[in-house]
Amino acid sequence: MTENEPPSRRIEGIGITALENVGTAAWYDPGTDARLEAEAPAAAATDPAAERNRFDEARERAREELERERERAAERVGEEEAAVFDVHERLLDDPQLVDNIEAAIADGCSAERAVQRSFADPIERFANMEGRTGERADDLRDVRDRLLRLLTGRERLDLTGVPEGTVLLAERLTPSDAARLDPERVAGFATVDGGRTSHAAIFARSLGIPAVVGAGDALEAIDDERTVLVDGDDGAVIVDPDDGRRDRATDGRNPEVREATVSTADGKPIGVAANVCTPAGLEDAVRQGADGIGLFRTEFLFLDRERPPSEDEQYEVYREALEAFPDGRVVVRTLDVGGDKSLPYADARESANPFLGARGIRRSLGPDADLFETQLRALLRAAAAESGTLSAMFPMVATVSELEAALTAVESVATDLETAGIAHELPELGVMIETPSAALSAADLAERVDFLSIGTNDLTQYVMAAAREHDRVADLHDPCEPAVLRAIERTVEAGHDAGVRVGMCGEMAGDPDLTALLVGLGLDELSMSAVTIPEVKANIPRIDATEAASLADRATSATTVEGVRSRLAADDAGAGGERNGGEANR
Repeated sequence: MTENEPPSRRIEGIGITALENVGTAAWYDPGTDARLEAEAPAAAATDPAAERNRFDEARERAREELERERERAAERVGEEEAAVFDVHERLLDDPQLVDNIEAAIADGCSAERAVQRSFADPIERFANMEGRTGERADDLRDVRDRLLRLLTGRERLDLTGVPEGTVLLAERLTPSDAARLDPERVAGFATVDGGRTSHAAIFARSLGIPAVVGAGDALEAIDDERTVLVDGDDGAVIVDPDDGRRDRATDGRNPEVREATVSTADGKPIGVAANVCTPAGLEDAVRQGADGIGLFRTEFLFLDRERPPSEDEQYEVYREALEAFPDGRVVVRTLDVGGDKSLPYADARESANPFLGARGIRRSLGPDADLFETQLRALLRAAAAESGTLSAMFPMVATVSELEAALTAVESVATDLETAGIAHELPELGVMIETPSAALSAADLAERVDFLSIGTNDLTQYVMAAAREHDRVADLHDPCEPAVLRAIERTVEAGHDAGVRVGMCGEMAGDPDLTALLVGLGLDELSMSAVTIPEVKANIPRIDATEAASLADRATSATTVEGVRSRLAADDAGAGGERNGGEANR
């Protein structure tokens, strides 16, 4: 807060994005419950069989909507973020919810009232919990409201077409609401309720929208059409900001897009690449100034279809990616299914713990060997293209034997192409470091490949034995946990000792607050969601690599995540140096 900023004009909340912007307030209120009371037919007038049919039809239409929205979200923000819609689809088939709705209909309730009644208790139960578990209530609200909208025939409010420069205010935003926001139109949003790990918050970060959540009832005093500044860094909503404050927000809203590569203040070049889920993401990566593609996920080619893509279809997609970056590098991850992703045309036996079962390279060397061979043929053919540099990396490698088997498969494909007289070239080959065993064996792996790429999302999950989708252990899924940082540090050292480059393509790489730490840990390339590239590129020239290395030493010597965060905050404040005493710094 500045001296010219009266407290009455500032509403505190939880900052979600390190961005700020100013715009015109507009309240969003879907009005589900209030309108339902007037629109739902009286219980005595219902025909249970007809109401059951209406519910079944609404459920199928909801499923179709979710599949479309999942596909759109995957293109805009990524597969991991879009997975929330898979959760919603499973809720449509939740036995307890469905049984309760059908029982209420049998007792004479309309389908609308049955849905409302059956969702009420679980929503209330989750809403009274803390952390990610509590935010599960938003998923339930989202599915409930979708069903009610379809049952009552109400039109969905068009969040995609709000006026440019709108600051959206709401009691809360569901995942479906947040996924439809257009960062070109929405200057920011603020909500009365919500937490840092909510799906709305995750979408805000991925889309690069300034956001503040959990601002409380004080937010309701803001009227439509008021000028509002959303400071997602400090976690504040400022009503009628003065000209100076508005100018600072506007100037800092869009970091300059830098097409050229960047280096630290003392001359160390750092690659800044994009994570891309589909060909549609290539244009955005170019527009945001990416040096190349650090992670091209190929699952989109294989999912949501009844038969696998052909070799030629894959070849054309890889060529398209190379043409988008004729002077850069495109790192293609080979098929990574298993875990929470399955193929209808491949052997996908149920597993009690799929994330510890057959996924990634384990499937490619086993039940998906034919798919792997076809993909390798397309990759080697594309590598011979004139544009760009193609790299291929293998996911979920846990042992040297797995890597050697994958390299043997590449050599075999190359021999077959040579025999057939088909133009091809060996791409650069790399390994994703996502398992503790890979981090511990990084030196041996690095001797056999051209590069290593650290996938911090899975690495954190496995190092901390904390599933990403498990609410009760969400607090452990923090890449700043000392054990995770030390795994990263060990991997970088092993890669550099072997003379290969080491990149990072997990969510951690795109956090501007962690750029100095990652530079200090020695990463050669950071790959991230395209929307965060300009800010990370703007940060790097301000970082002294030697000082960043000292920061990394202090961070990795901490014994708690609070200690790591405290040392990073002290560095941001310009304090520097070691700090002694206090639980937070241990």
